[in-house]
Amino acid sequence: MTGSAEDRKGTAGRPAELLADAAAEAVRVTSGRAAGIYLRSTAPGVLRLAALVGLPGPLFRPWWRLHVHRSFPVADAYRLGVQVVLPNATEAMRRYPQFAAGLPIPVGTICLPVSGRTSRLGVLTLMRPAAPDATELLADRDRLAELAEDLGVAVRRLEEGGEPLVWDDEPLNVRPPGARPAECRIGRFTWDPASEALLADDTARDLLRLPREHLACPAATLTSAVGPHDADLLFLSLRRAAGGGPPPEPLRVHTLDGAARLVELWNPVVTHRDTGASARHAVGGIVLDAGSVAETVADQLPQGVFCVDRLGLIGYANPRAAELLGEPRARFLGRPLWDGVPWLGRAACEDHLRAALLSPEPVHFHVHRPDRGGAPDDPHDGVWLAVSVHPGPDLLTCTVVPADQDAEEACDAPGHADAAGVEVDATSLVHRPIVLAIALTEAATARQVSAVVMQELLPAFGGRRLAIYLLQDRHLFLAWETGFPPGFLAPFEGVGLDARLPGVETLATGQPLFFDSMQQLSAAYPGIPLDATEGARAFLPLIASGRPVGSCILGFDRSRSFSVEERTVLTALAGLIAHAMEKAQRYESEAALARGLQRALLPRRLPDHPQLETAGRYLPGTQGMDVGGDWYDVVEAGDGVALVIGDVQGHGVQAAATMGQLRSAVRAFALDDRPPDEVLSSTNHLLIDLDPGQFASCCYVRLDPGTGLARVARAGHPPPLLRHADGRTHIVDIPGGVVLGVDPLAQYPVTELSMEPGAVLALYTDGLVERPGADIDEGISTLRVALARAGASAGRPGGRSLPAVVDRLTVGARHAADRPDDIALLLAARRARPPR
Repeated sequence: MTGSAEDRKGTAGRPAELLADAAAEAVRVTSGRAAGIYLRSTAPGVLRLAALVGLPGPLFRPWWRLHVHRSFPVADAYRLGVQVVLPNATEAMRRYPQFAAGLPIPVGTICLPVSGRTSRLGVLTLMRPAAPDATELLADRDRLAELAEDLGVAVRRLEEGGEPLVWDDEPLNVRPPGARPAECRIGRFTWDPASEALLADDTARDLLRLPREHLACPAATLTSAVGPHDADLLFLSLRRAAGGGPPPEPLRVHTLDGAARLVELWNPVVTHRDTGASARHAVGGIVLDAGSVAETVADQLPQGVFCVDRLGLIGYANPRAAELLGEPRARFLGRPLWDGVPWLGRAACEDHLRAALLSPEPVHFHVHRPDRGGAPDDPHDGVWLAVSVHPGPDLLTCTVVPADQDAEEACDAPGHADAAGVEVDATSLVHRPIVLAIALTEAATARQVSAVVMQELLPAFGGRRLAIYLLQDRHLFLAWETGFPPGFLAPFEGVGLDARLPGVETLATGQPLFFDSMQQLSAAYPGIPLDATEGARAFLPLIASGRPVGSCILGFDRSRSFSVEERTVLTALAGLIAHAMEKAQRYESEAALARGLQRALLPRRLPDHPQLETAGRYLPGTQGMDVGGDWYDVVEAGDGVALVIGDVQGHGVQAAATMGQLRSAVRAFALDDRPPDEVLSSTNHLLIDLDPGQFASCCYVRLDPGTGLARVARAGHPPPLLRHADGRTHIVDIPGGVVLGVDPLAQYPVTELSMEPGAVLALYTDGLVERPGADIDEGISTLRVALARAGASAGRPGGRSLPAVVDRLTVGARHAADRPDDIALLLAARRARPPR
């Protein structure tokens, strides 16, 4: 985007082109390697990445969506309207540790707000090589400031024309200016053996000189496009692939005009792991210009070599790379890396690829390739590969060799490597404790902590085995293990602190133990059982606040030495693990107590009434303590029935205990048949007198099942829903008062409504209707529509039972993996006629 805003007036009607041009220009006029533009979204307080240059979009997926109140450079630039300049990773770590831990790459970052006439529109951000201080970034910052101003002018023109620019889609992924894609031309085709139909893209048709006027053609058209000697071989290879045989070797064929082409086929037969049944699909194939690719020197190298462009597309791979990656070239050439080779789409691999795209230094790492049909995280299945990524201006050149080859073959860059050739990057070591600490914040139980340690610790140091023991009653018990032979750790279960074992002594002395080889371990502890003849071991004490928690064992398949930096970082990581385990043990104890309270305080069954049917459900949240302060109750009140639902703020034991006190108080007032406003006022005074530091919402309904007259009062609680017998459903308009426990003078007005026979009244807590980033009114409207469609029998034949309706209304919440709040739902249906 060059020139004045007036010069670009013609592009104002094309928002996508405007954003793509601006992001590309940011890379062209600066020393940046990648640039992006964030814009407002329709969700309040959320920024969305609208355009990205220099990085494949999927590699930046964790940052596609940012909340404006998050402690991130982009969020601060937008919220505060300031320029954020981070010259290097050290400055980023000091000011934005969470951002630096998620992107542990030695780069500089510049973020500038893009402003409209009265408000900020978004942020223009740039990533460039790191610099010692911010002064070296000033020239790039000034150029970006001009671009941000011009972009703001262009966006304002759009908005003046009635097009407010917000972004809710995936980001536009733009190739950097001057960058070229992989040079080879790759055409794709598929052949369906059942219908004999051949579908080929334009590139394949051009390479084989096929006519382009038809979308589909018979297989004979393909074989007739090559020489007579090649036609029979090509046809037989198609039939062999369709029959489920192994994919043939790449076929070198010649077109009728003599041009050399390379054809590769992809085996279409897939066997189901459970049933063993085979499913047949269309044969896939690719066509390449053999003169520019297949005859290159790289095809003859013993190492695997493949190239990825700056949009993540695989443009070249030699036969050895396809063999080591375990995928036919016909599957992945010309496709994004994470689509063609799915197991490379792991978070650890993405970190390395981002580093290669953003910094000039080569990147080396080990990766586990699973067997087809095997468990992705099982180190006993598949093979380990050593990968080196060499960045270039347009392409990443990647080499891959088996991990057991010499380190000299796997990586040729200077740096510390262990005896197995695992490259240990100093920058990664510095960031590793912060990465682990952030990951552990989401882990609540001992099993979750162990899973995080396995995911973060093993890949970082090239480990293959992990065991975590926890201390109970002066004995060590296994909490988690992976990679050890089956049954090997069984004899060590429950060992006492007097046993002479490295896992015990490291905890007793508080000192970590490192053994470069199994011979060292055997010499230090004669007679100790060994799970392997080769390898290294690290035994780390788990000590939190001076109190022993357990021990951690880290195992390697090959002998290796531990540098001073690695020993220091591993010791620091052990401290983080110990604190997380200590917190998890407290959590599990408190969670058990809270669950017991929750079960004891919620009604085991609801009272039966000849003219009223009730049904309720409670679902705990799936984050935090898993129990909270939601409750419901049905109480006989004089000659009527009291329907109660409430929600105490917070989760855990305190919320459950406060809920129990309030439920008992409301129940006592209801049994005394007090009016609804008096019940809530009395409960409000009780909560203020208890002063638990919490507040609660509540909705109280006193219903006469005989006449259908209901008197309702609510305290800061979502309004009830009423479904009439004819299916009409609406939100009951009740004025209500403030939540309980805040204002001793609060008033709670009473509203009367009538329930005819067959009507259903729904009381619920906000966990059922509230979603992050969405208006609660939308959730209530959605529940109202669901209640109208669900229906209920209420004594009439042919309708759903009330418990079935409750299950239907909560089915989405029950299957949600991420439930931030607990949920309570109570339905009451006035029977059309009393049951016999």
